[in-house]
Amino acid sequence: MRKIMLVHYSGPPTIGGVEQTIFHHARGLSDLAYQVSLVVGQGEPFDARVPVSVIPELYSKHPEVLVAKAALDRGEIPAVFSELRSRLLERLAQALEDQDALVVHNTLSLHKNLPLTVALWDLNQAGRLPPFIGWHHDLAWDRPDYRHELHPGFPWELLNRPWPGVVNVVVSHDQQARLARVYDVDREAIAIVPPGVDPAAFGRWTSRTFRIIQTLDLLSADMLLLLPARITRRKNIEYAVKTLADLRRLSHKDCRLIVTGPPGAHNPANIAYLAELLELRNRLGLEDSAHFLFQQEGDPPSDIDQETLADLYHISDALFFPSLDEGFGIPLLEAGLARLPVFCSDIPPFHESGGTQVHFFSPQAPPARAAGLILERLEADAAFALRRRVLTGFTWQGIVRHRVIPILERAIGG
Repeated sequence: MRKIMLVHYSGPPTIGGVEQTIFHHARGLSDLAYQVSLVVGQGEPFDARVPVSVIPELYSKHPEVLVAKAALDRGEIPAVFSELRSRLLERLAQALEDQDALVVHNTLSLHKNLPLTVALWDLNQAGRLPPFIGWHHDLAWDRPDYRHELHPGFPWELLNRPWPGVVNVVVSHDQQARLARVYDVDREAIAIVPPGVDPAAFGRWTSRTFRIIQTLDLLSADMLLLLPARITRRKNIEYAVKTLADLRRLSHKDCRLIVTGPPGAHNPANIAYLAELLELRNRLGLEDSAHFLFQQEGDPPSDIDQETLADLYHISDALFFPSLDEGFGIPLLEAGLARLPVFCSDIPPFHESGGTQVHFFSPQAPPARAAGLILERLEADAAFALRRRVLTGFTWQGIVRHRVIPILERAIGG
């Protein structure tokens, strides 16, 4: 198990973009069997798997650090600077024993705690650090508002040159260009790992929602169609399954269908209908893309609760409702509240509930026609494109797995 240490002035629950990054990196790496620890100047435990060590002098607002910074901002090196440097060097050396990699946030490019910067420099020069990654969020030498606090020579020069053996990471292409200019190196020498979002926390998912999404790997899909209904013939679910097959064929993308309900309870024929749907799904090769949620929920099958159903509306890309007969069409109203595009059969009740703000298709038309309508509308929808971009490229889980870990492993492997 790889041991990874994260270092910053402060950690959670302190509010800030860096602290949020540390929180999600630590938890994401722990989920993937890395042994993560955190060394900060201020912070508290937030996950039982992640030990948090507090070295008060790491904090940028520690009284002695503030005294040192006030003098350093004037171009003076006070006596307390050397005291802090020695103290931090000793404490960090102890904390870093047996670590496979060190990730330090901001300290290599920001002047908020120069004694810490110099202590790390000393340890690096002495060969006492494990593979070392500098994670740059702010660049002091690139900020005009900081220029009066920076001066020629030591220790300020440590912030505007690359350190030997250190892997440098920034959060965007713009930051990459800025750091390359500050360091006078090629941009390609600097890695980019963006911050991300946590859909579960942002959406306040229920535990049931989280389980469904994780089990079915829904966030990796290219398109999610929601069909919130019990399994009865009048819901025309076979049309939805056939439309899904055509969507996948036409788009060459991982399109999915979510059917939320169990078989209707009051008609024994619904069990036979379900068997037909499952046979159709298998025949079309859609076992991993046409999802009947009651199959995920154990026995006996149950309806999805309202909180989880609301979550499913918000993670889906469109409501697909091909019913042959309805009394009114409440799902169209729910989709409206969730700002979800609606594709529904052209029957009178849906004109009453959806008005002219939904997309109609004939349930007698070939499913490929409905598939073409969905693709045409969604591919022209900027909100759909942005949602897919975020969910496929900017979730913390995906960033840790596909961006952070490769950098760590390359650094550790030399």
